[in-house]
Amino acid sequence: MEIYNAVEHFDEPLHLESGRILSEFDLAYECYGKLNENKSNAIVVCHALTGSAHAAGIYPGDRKAGWWDGIIGDGKAIDTTKYFVICVNILGSSFGSTNPLSIEPSTKKEYRLRFPVLVISDVVRAQMRLFDRLGIKEAYAVVGGSLGGMQALCFAIEFPNFAKRVVMLATTYATKAWAIAFNKIAIEGIVRDPNFKGGYYDKDDIAANGLTGMALGRMAGHISFLSPSTMDKKFGRRYVETDGLYELLGRFEVDRYMEYNGNNFPKRFDPLSYLYVVKMMNNFDCTRHYGSLNEALMLTKARLTFIAFSGDILFPPNLMLEMHEALIQIGQGHRSEYICIDSDYGHDAFLVEIEKIEDYIKKALDE
Repeated sequence: MEIYNAVEHFDEPLHLESGRILSEFDLAYECYGKLNENKSNAIVVCHALTGSAHAAGIYPGDRKAGWWDGIIGDGKAIDTTKYFVICVNILGSSFGSTNPLSIEPSTKKEYRLRFPVLVISDVVRAQMRLFDRLGIKEAYAVVGGSLGGMQALCFAIEFPNFAKRVVMLATTYATKAWAIAFNKIAIEGIVRDPNFKGGYYDKDDIAANGLTGMALGRMAGHISFLSPSTMDKKFGRRYVETDGLYELLGRFEVDRYMEYNGNNFPKRFDPLSYLYVVKMMNNFDCTRHYGSLNEALMLTKARLTFIAFSGDILFPPNLMLEMHEALIQIGQGHRSEYICIDSDYGHDAFLVEIEKIEDYIKKALDE
């Protein structure tokens, strides 16, 4: 499978929901497979909070494949011998698209805290600009998990004629207090860290040495990505062999795991981008402009597939079940399917338990 990646520049202003304007912007994207002659085989894959456009394949010299390599590829659930797959790095993210560290055209300096607050609708409308430029007027499907699922739902509601099928995994129609509370820990950790310097930190120093407050916030967030039973199976009460049981700061294996994930995260994901994308997640509520979930979903036309995971504590299954039941209430149950996968892995199951989801995704695309 070949990987094609590019950055597309847009000079046309993007008017944001907040009333702010991005006078110009870039979108980084990655593609796999071939677009057919009538451009009808495109599948849009939307990434989650800390994801990027690199959804599949391995770059020369890299050891790590794209974040959904188990799902996207030749002969896989999203089969790149049949479909043209495109994944776009969302605005605000730090993997190639316009973000807080980009240069603001009017000042010729980095945006930093002058960067506008974005919502899911903003990043979806930006992607639609890209698809229009690429000549993709309709998508065969839109697929996404977590924050990517929010984007997929937004495509279905705000651009009902764009995709024939929309597949959402481990997501919600509105971010609830539980998830916002977890995000609050990360936000506070970042902004209260002296090295954050009010958003004007040395980005090279952060990339090299990390940011302690962000690392602590990521550790807290990581708890919400896994389940208690997964933690037990993975670590139990095993102690780090090189640490003493009676050392005050001696560590269990789970301690070391949390440290590793927390401390490495700020070195690969920019703190300001994280704040802006988390704000985007917290603000998400697809009913905001429509009065109710039923009224919002009444605008959709695509076949909608909701894939939830029993062990997901960040976006519990009942949130996706509510959407399915709302479609039934408005007489549209015939184009909705709800699947709750028995999983004790936690929220990240959609990224990890490929064998449990691949057949459902394949089925959703075949219908």
